[in-house]
Formats: sequence, structure tokens, C-alpha cells
Amino acid sequence: MATAAPTPTAGPTANKAELLAIADSVAREKLIDKGIVIEAMEDAIQRAARARYGAENDIRAKLDPNTGDLRLWRVVEVVEEVDDYFKQVDLKGAEKLQEGAALGDFIVDPLPPIEFGRIAAQAAKQVIFQKVRDAERERQYEEFKDRAGEVITGVVKRVEFGHVVVDLGRAEGVIRRDAQIPREMVRVGDRIRSLILRVAREVRGPQIFLSRAHPDFMKKLFAQEVPEIYDGIIEIKAAARDPGSRAKIGVISYDSSIDPVGACVGMKGSRVQAVVQELQGEKIDIIPWSEDTATFVVNALQPATVARVVIDEEESRIEVVVPDDQLSLAIGRRGQNVRLASQLTNSQIDILTEADASEKRQREFIERSTTFQEELDVDETLAQLLVAEGFTSLEEVAYVDLDEIASIEGLDDDIATELQSRAGEALEKREAANREERRKLGVEDALAELPHLTEAMLVTLGKANIRNLDDLADLATDELIQKKRQEPRRRSPDAPKRPEDKGGVLAEYGLTEEQGNEIIMAARAHWFEDDAAAPSEEAADADSAQ
Repeated sequence: MATAAPTPTAGPTANKAELLAIADSVAREKLIDKGIVIEAMEDAIQRAARARYGAENDIRAKLDPNTGDLRLWRVVEVVEEVDDYFKQVDLKGAEKLQEGAALGDFIVDPLPPIEFGRIAAQAAKQVIFQKVRDAERERQYEEFKDRAGEVITGVVKRVEFGHVVVDLGRAEGVIRRDAQIPREMVRVGDRIRSLILRVAREVRGPQIFLSRAHPDFMKKLFAQEVPEIYDGIIEIKAAARDPGSRAKIGVISYDSSIDPVGACVGMKGSRVQAVVQELQGEKIDIIPWSEDTATFVVNALQPATVARVVIDEEESRIEVVVPDDQLSLAIGRRGQNVRLASQLTNSQIDILTEADASEKRQREFIERSTTFQEELDVDETLAQLLVAEGFTSLEEVAYVDLDEIASIEGLDDDIATELQSRAGEALEKREAANREERRKLGVEDALAELPHLTEAMLVTLGKANIRNLDDLADLATDELIQKKRQEPRRRSPDAPKRPEDKGGVLAEYGLTEEQGNEIIMAARAHWFEDDAAAPSEEAADADSAQ
């Protein structure tokens, strides 16, 4: 297939330099490649030419970026029988355009230069502007897409509906209302530092979202003020903020000769004060980070004194006991201190006084003793002895190693064996009662065959209207097992109350994510069996028809 080179059909000489000058000027102003502007001009000229000669024609334009010469031509295909007279030509007509033309060739038909009328010129201008605008947006996105997490300085351009639009030089960013420091006064023309939170590609151009309230903004400011952090000698392991009010950071030093807290504070507090001023007076507690969770929690609750820490790793909850006179200090104004400590340690923290903790222990002791007394049919003394030795449930008594019970002072192997037997019988009775209740609720037996599900769990599912395999299969794993998230326990009277998150249907049973996935996949297994059986049934029907 042969394609001949188009013959130059340059416009008036006076326009050549003008076109190139416009292309250079636009490229420099918008900081985009000159070739993109040239392509936009060519596209505009092509559209104007199609408007002049007919939109059905395949018209091409080429503007030489060095000389400004404009070439305009129409492309036609050589065919045996013409169907489209605008884009095809027969062999006889092709010979007039190009000697030696053969079937299947694409040849060019040079066109004379066109004179732009007012409407055509306006249309061409819009095409160029659109192309340049698209190129500028793409350039902005490419420039900022990998800069998330970087601190940048800009000038406040305008404030719209509480959102601050910042001129970043080559682009604009926005600090949304929830990403600003509360009560911070911002005026047009102010220089402002912020964190590039994320860059999104959108139809109207790249959206650069900035933040001054994110904990990472504070961490980046410390890295600018503390050389040891920038060099990696000191690391901020965790950070939590109540923007504009108070913050906590946990720091660690990888050089034993350098105190991480002192280095972040600086001489006479110069380093931390620089950060505080940028954050509009936000008070910052600098805390030594520790791998030991209990130690870190004690540090995180400063300035309150902690008497005891109890950690529940399964529930990701931490119970902190403080002296009575330290309660309000540990909680902080409106629960601020314990809330920031919870964010810093990524754990739920409950604050109790010594009296509260003692009352809770006594209540749990009585409840467990009563359970053992009733379920195991033993006297109060023996029930209390089991609780005092650390037994908390019938399952522990039934399935623990026999020697652990027999080793309790005053007990022997015979008593231990009897206790385990009674515990097993009590659990069987409880299971039978749950099974009967589950069936009354209409929960199918097929659910009882799934892994990890007990009769008590099936009763809970039935009460949530999950009564067959399809009901359970429709759930996501989080909807089944996700644990409830609660606000830290607050004792201050003015602390705002928030409802607990609902959590998963079986959240109270402590199932792991892996177990939840196994349950859901087992419930969905019959879907795949039905899909596999369908083709076989169709084949059997076809055989019987024959």
C-alpha cells in the first residue's frame, strides 16, 4: 500500500511567524510542551477545513514547527467500486491524482489553503483552548500525583463556603473545612503551609486536597524542625491530634546517647514552639515510645499517674486503674486526654478508679461464683475457690488439664474428675437448650453443620433473622464478626455521649477474621454446587430427548 507525501500548501507568508509565535507564547505561559500546542492548532485547522469542504471528508493538516508551513490534504482510498464518494475513489480517478495508483492504496488529494472566517476562527480558538487546558490539567496531575504526604507552601487565593483554595504556583489546592485547624483565621493573600493529602484525577481537572489537621502534617513539621528526625536517628512512631487544641506524639531514638523527647523539645523549647506556632497554639505532649504496651499507655496518659494496667489483647481493650484524685486528669477536659491516648496506642482505653476497679472485681467474682455454684451444683466455698484460682467459665473447668484442678489446695483427682464431669454435663444441657431455642426460631439444621458455629451462635443468628444458608451467605465477613467499637469510658459530666457502633451479628463471640471467612464460604458452597449441577442436568435432558 503506497501513500504519497502531501504537497505543501502554505498560507500567506505573513501568518507563518505569527502562528509559531502564538504556539511558543502559549507553551511558555501554560508550562506545556510546544508540540501539544502545535497539535491543537492542527486539529483546529482540520475542523475548519472540514467545515469548508464537508465534514464527510477525511482531511488532514500539518503545521511545520520550524518554518510555519501549513499543509492541507484529503485522504482517499483506491477501491474497485466506490461506496463513499468522500473517502473513496476508483482506479480511473486515482490515476488523475497519482500515477501508478493501485487498488487498496491510500493517496492524498492536496487542498488549497483556507481563509478563516469569524465563526471558523472562533471555533478554532475554542478547540485550541480546550486542548491546551486538557494538556495543562494532565501536566498538573503528573506533577503532583506522587507528592502525597509532602508539606507544601502556597498563597490563599479565595475562601468559598468555608473551604480554602490555595495557589500552589502551577496548580490550585483546596483545604476543606474538616481539614482546617478550628478557629484559624485565614485571609486572601496569606502564605500557608499544608500537607498534600491526596491527588485525584477528575473530569474538571486534578483535585489536590490539602490538610492542616492531619497528624502527618504535625509529623512533617517536626521533621523540618528536628534534624535528628530528618536524619532518621529519631522516629515519630505514633501521633494523635485534636486540631487546634492538643496533640500527642510518641518518639523513639535509635541512638542511646540522644534523648528523643529532649531533642524534639529543643533548647528552651525552641523546636517544639516553632511547631506549636504553626499549629495555632496547639499544645503538644512528647512521649517516649515503648514496645511494651502497658508502659506506652502509662506514658500516653501523662500527666496523670497510673496505678495499674490490664490489657485484653483479643478485644484490643486496655483497662487503666488510676487513683481517685487522678481520674479527671487522666480523662482530660471533655475526654480529650484519654481519647488522644487511645488514638496514640490504637487501643480502646477504659479509665477506672481504684474503687471502681475493686467494685468491678467483686461483681465479677460474685457472678462467676454464682454460675459455678448453680451449674456445677457445688457449695459456695468451692465455687469461690475456683474463681479465686482464675477459672472464669464452665468451658475452662471442663476442658482444662485435670492436674490444674487437682493441684488446687484441698482438692484431689477424684474431686477434679467429678468437677469436669459436671461441667461437661452443664455445657451439654446448655447446648441442648440453645438447640431447642434455635429450632423454635426456625434456624435450619444446615447452619449447624457449618464450621465454628455453636448452638448459642445459631440462636443469635436466628434472633437476627438469619435462618438459612442463603441468609448467611449474603453477609460479608465484617457484617458477621466485626467487633463493636466504643468511645473511651468517660467519667466527666460534660463528656458528649455517642452511640456504640453496632458491630457484627456474632461480634460478642470473638471469632477471628479467618474463622468468619470460613463460615461465609461454607455457607456459599451450595451456590457453586448448583452452578456445577445445572450443565449436567441440561445434558441429561438433551440425551433423554434424543
